[in-house]
Amino acid sequence: MADDTHADRIRKLVEPLRVAPGQKVNLASKDWDPGATADFVAKEDAASMLTEGVTALVDYQARLAAQDTWSVLVILQAMDAAGKDGTISHVMSGVNPQGVEVTSFKVPSALEQDHDYLWRAALRLPARGMIGIFNRSYYEELLVVRVHPEILAGERMPAAAKGPDVWKRRFREINDWERYLTDNGTKIVKLFLHVSKDEQRKRFLDRIEQPNANWKFSAADARERKYWDDYQNAYADLLENTSTDDAPWHVIPADRKWFMRVASSSVILDALMDINPQYPVPSAAAKAEMDQAKTELLAGG
Repeated sequence: MADDTHADRIRKLVEPLRVAPGQKVNLASKDWDPGATADFVAKEDAASMLTEGVTALVDYQARLAAQDTWSVLVILQAMDAAGKDGTISHVMSGVNPQGVEVTSFKVPSALEQDHDYLWRAALRLPARGMIGIFNRSYYEELLVVRVHPEILAGERMPAAAKGPDVWKRRFREINDWERYLTDNGTKIVKLFLHVSKDEQRKRFLDRIEQPNANWKFSAADARERKYWDDYQNAYADLLENTSTDDAPWHVIPADRKWFMRVASSSVILDALMDINPQYPVPSAAAKAEMDQAKTELLAGG
């Protein structure tokens, strides 16, 4: 559990990252610098801060599971090579794997295409007491589908559903769905790992030049760089229209991996502190049974 000093530091770090509902977003402006850090967080302290955060996360996860009332859904969106996989492995290290489920959404299958675009996400929602992580999510329907309109044209929907109001409608549908989930006990944590185009280029080159990282490289991902500005505009529109009081977006500067991991951990912890799950208090009858069992055990029974 985070002490008061740790909790205050977390909230101080998280607040500037949150996108206020209706806030205008220009990802090319200095207000959303992918290389930014916090002036009170030094690189040499990052490892200890992350360890401290993971320790607190382990405690909160145990209480979340015991309370069995809330679930937590962490949504990670980013351009390729921003660090989604690394963030998951570093931030969730040490957490009981039985309490966490990671789903990586790929191109929809034929079965998934025969359902609405939220269907496959609904199937993977975390149960009460669990933490679910979506590595990419239903937000791809507002990103890659928007950048590549031929995908929308091929979706098996009525023609009227593909009209010019499709993006505005999907903003509304997602906001309504996330409000419904929140009202029913799912805490939604949305992280956009914001990497610069130059840093992405360097990471792609590293994957090519390092033999043990070749498996990470995808020529298709590199080709998507030609649509960089289109993706940035789609992300800005998404952030402006789907950051709500119930499920706000947090823009995490991702050029410096050490800060990205500390910031991501802090946002997740901030959400858990807001829930503040507690271990259930046993009823009088259950307490009496435990006392009786203790007596018998101490007697050698």
